[in-house]
Amino acid sequence: MKQETKQLLEQYGQTHLLSFYDQMKDHQKLDFERQLDTLDWSVFDCFDENSSQDGKGIISPIDALSIADIEANRDTYVRIGLEAVKAGKVGALLLAGGQGTRLGFGGPKGSFNIGVTKELYLFEQLLKNTMDVVKESGTWIPFFIMTSDKNHEETVGFLKEHNYFGYNPDYIFFFTQDMAPCMDYEKKLLMETKEQLAFSPNGNGGWFTSFANAGLLKKAKEMGVEWLNCFSVDNVLQRIADPCFVGAVISAGCVSGAKVVRKADPNERVGVLCLEDGKPSIIEYYEMTPEMTYSQNNRGEYLYCFGVILNYLFRIDQLEEIMEKRLSTHVVEKKIPYVDPDGTEHHPEKPNGYKFEKLILDMIHMLENCLAYEVDREKEFAPVKNKEGVDSIDTARELLRKNGIEF
Repeated sequence: MKQETKQLLEQYGQTHLLSFYDQMKDHQKLDFERQLDTLDWSVFDCFDENSSQDGKGIISPIDALSIADIEANRDTYVRIGLEAVKAGKVGALLLAGGQGTRLGFGGPKGSFNIGVTKELYLFEQLLKNTMDVVKESGTWIPFFIMTSDKNHEETVGFLKEHNYFGYNPDYIFFFTQDMAPCMDYEKKLLMETKEQLAFSPNGNGGWFTSFANAGLLKKAKEMGVEWLNCFSVDNVLQRIADPCFVGAVISAGCVSGAKVVRKADPNERVGVLCLEDGKPSIIEYYEMTPEMTYSQNNRGEYLYCFGVILNYLFRIDQLEEIMEKRLSTHVVEKKIPYVDPDGTEHHPEKPNGYKFEKLILDMIHMLENCLAYEVDREKEFAPVKNKEGVDSIDTARELLRKNGIEF
């Protein structure tokens, strides 16, 4: 083992990680040393960073481009957006690192089959939605897919096996989300097994640094991509690289845009796009005060009513500036399985340590502006988050049916 690695372990009080080193086979030692070499030691600074944060600033409502406003200017927005797509300036970026555990499904969430009378996979429908724009523009859109260590090979294999559902594989690029180490309440890094450190994905805000670290930022810029439409895997109806959305953001002179839906009721559990100290911000549903939740304008409309659906448009050069400033890392208490220095496995039933996450909502707040772009939730918001109940397989199927999609 390199001397500098040993010195880092001593400096940060982490020599317990070497408890099983002498028992490892040569190839296991090499892999373990690689894990140590790629450790993000900055997580130890996060506790001071989080304690020094003063919380939210002054929150105020944000004006959104309403559905009526969009329809009145649709031709203009579509023309501007299609010009950008045809010029190769727009890329799509799918956040697909999750598993389908909450759906009672063991594989990558995107490979979940939501079909009843025929197969219809989440990946399939998202690629079909993107193909609508490919056909309209006559241009292949670079399609970047972020996976995780747990599902990368299975995701790549699944899409290859299904011939990428008709999408041109020359325009599909995979990369793996960066991982952050896990630690206990004594700030000791945890081992998942005797040969493997305990890691977890670094949050939905870590996608851009992961994208850059994989060499794909350089690739995208070489291809002429200036805008990235970042979206989640579980909203089966969402429109991707939507020319109208792209055109509206460009027309407004904004550096980012967020598709939003009007909340179904004031207490719906979605993050709300608003302003914080005059800059775009997302406030989580559990941070909303009763006054904010029920405040109305003189037309009886709720002031904080625009829920985000994790479909964003970002200008790449602005994301590069964020990367240079360093995005905040949030310390989150979680249940973390681990092996102690004696070799005993533990599967805690309550939180026993910390995970470290970067959040996309912080990216939004670091930008100068963000266009809130309202969409019809029955046409563009069909999340598949739960096996039953709200935002479930059944509710998504009902919306697919309403939109004339066979499944």
